[in-house]
Amino acid sequence: MKRVPRPSRFAAALALAFASHAPFATADSVVDWNVKANEIVLDARIGPPIANRMMAMLYTAAFEATNAISKRYPAGTLSLDAPPGTSADAAVAAVHRVVLGKTMPQQQAAIDAAYQAALARIPDGAGKAAGLALGEKAAQAVMDACADDGYNSPESYRPHAAAGQYVPTAMVAVPNWPQRRPWAMTSAAQLRPTAAPPSLKSEQWARDYNEIKALGARTGSRRTAEQTEIARFWEATLPAIYHGAVRSVASQPGRDVTQNARLFAAVGQAADDALVAVFDAKYHYNFWRPVTAIRNGDADGNDATERDASWLPFIETPMHPEYPCAHCTVAGAVGAVLRADVGNAPMPRLTTTSYTLRGVTRSWNSVDDFVSEVALARIYDGVHYRTSTEVGTALGRRVGELVASKVLRPQR
Repeated sequence: MKRVPRPSRFAAALALAFASHAPFATADSVVDWNVKANEIVLDARIGPPIANRMMAMLYTAAFEATNAISKRYPAGTLSLDAPPGTSADAAVAAVHRVVLGKTMPQQQAAIDAAYQAALARIPDGAGKAAGLALGEKAAQAVMDACADDGYNSPESYRPHAAAGQYVPTAMVAVPNWPQRRPWAMTSAAQLRPTAAPPSLKSEQWARDYNEIKALGARTGSRRTAEQTEIARFWEATLPAIYHGAVRSVASQPGRDVTQNARLFAAVGQAADDALVAVFDAKYHYNFWRPVTAIRNGDADGNDATERDASWLPFIETPMHPEYPCAHCTVAGAVGAVLRADVGNAPMPRLTTTSYTLRGVTRSWNSVDDFVSEVALARIYDGVHYRTSTEVGTALGRRVGELVASKVLRPQR
C-alpha cells in the first residue's frame, strides 16, 4: 500500500468527516451528538489525551443530566433534580454546547451550528427550557469538579543526555498526566504494571526486537497487504475510532438516551483513566522505542539483536516512552466496558472507520478480536513490542473493569 504523506491524509480525512455531516436522525440524541462531537474534535486537531479527558467530562455530564430525568439508575454525584416533562434531548444538547464550547472555543461556529440543528428538532415549551437548564447545570458542575484534576499541573520532564551532548529537542507528550486525578482509580499508579520491560539480555527481548524489526519497518517489511491496512487504520488514536465501535452497541434496538449516556460516560472515563495509568507507567519505566533500539542493536548486550543503522518504523513514532502500549491500554479499557454493558446478551458486530485510512471500514465479531487487532497494529506500525502490547491490553482491561463497576450500576 502506497504511503500517503501525512498532510494529504489528514485533509482527506477531514473531507470525509465533513461529508458525513447529516441532520440529527439516527438512534438517539446521545448517539447523534457523539458523531458530531467526534467530527468537531477531529477538525480541532487536539491530541488524544486532551480529547479523551474532554469526552469523559462530556458524557459524564450527559449521563448525570439524563439520569436525573429518567431516574433509571442510582443517583450520581451531582444530585440533580429535574421537573416532570424535562426534555432529555434538550439536556444532551446543552451539555454538548457547554463542554465542547469551553474546551474547544476555536470550534464555536461548528458547535453552535450543531446545537441549533439539535434544538430545531425539539418542540418548544417548558420541557425544552427545563432540559436546557439542566444540561447546562450538569455540564458546568462536571467541568468545575475537573478543574483541579491536575490537567494544568506544571511538567518538569528532564531529557536524558550527557552534559554538552545533543539530543532531539521535541518535547514529549503529556509528561504531567501521571499527576492527574483519575475518575475511578485512587491514583495514577494504582494499577501500574509491576513487571518491568524484558531484560535486554533475555530471549523475550530478542523475540520482540526481531519481530518488530521485520514486521514494523517502513521499507522491506514482511507485512502482508492486510497487515499494512491494519497498521494504517489504527494509526488513528483519537476517540472517534473507538466510539464507532461503541455506537455499534449503542445503536442496538431497545436502548434509550439514558442507557447510552451511561455507556459513553463509562467509555469516556475508562479511556481517560487508561491514559492516566499508561502515562504513569511509561514515564516510570522510560523504555526505548523500536527505532532507538534497532539503530543501537549492537549496544544492548544481546547477540541475537542485529543492528540496522537506517531502520525506520512504518509510522512516525509517538513522542513518549514505549512501555506499555497506550493504544492497547485504551482498547483494553473500552473493550472491558463494552463487555460489562452488554453482559450476557450477544455482542453485536463491532464496526468502525478510521480518519487515517479513508474509505475503509473494519468489523469484528467479538471484543477480543477488536482489542487484539489494536495490539497487532502497533507491532505492524513499528512503534510497540509484543510484550508492551500484551501488558498494555491487560492494564486497560483492569482499568475498564474498575470504571464499569462504578459507572455501570444496575437499574434501581
